[in-house]
Amino acid sequence: MPRLGGVKSKALMGYVYILQSLKDEKYYIGSTLDLERRIAEHNSGNGGIYTSMHAPWKLVWQKKCTSISEARVEEKKIKSYKGGNGFKNLLRRGG
Repeated sequence: MPRLGGVKSKALMGYVYILQSLKDEKYYIGSTLDLERRIAEHNSGNGGIYTSMHAPWKLVWQKKCTSISEARVEEKKIKSYKGGNGFKNLLRRGG
């Protein structure tokens, strides 16, 4: 079992997610350990330059993964077909 700061913890779950800008309908794909916190960061201007420029954001898709490593692999996979039919199908079918 992983240890954080000397304290036993449960295995950390990861999330891969897609946000859509309410300002101009652009998409952002990311991965995180804490989905609610990360979305709040994006919407408060603390998520990075790109997300600050296109805020506010809404969550349009998410997938819970067994680890942050798995979430990052899924993120890369989704980014590889962003804008194409695979990306559109993912959003349409919800996973």
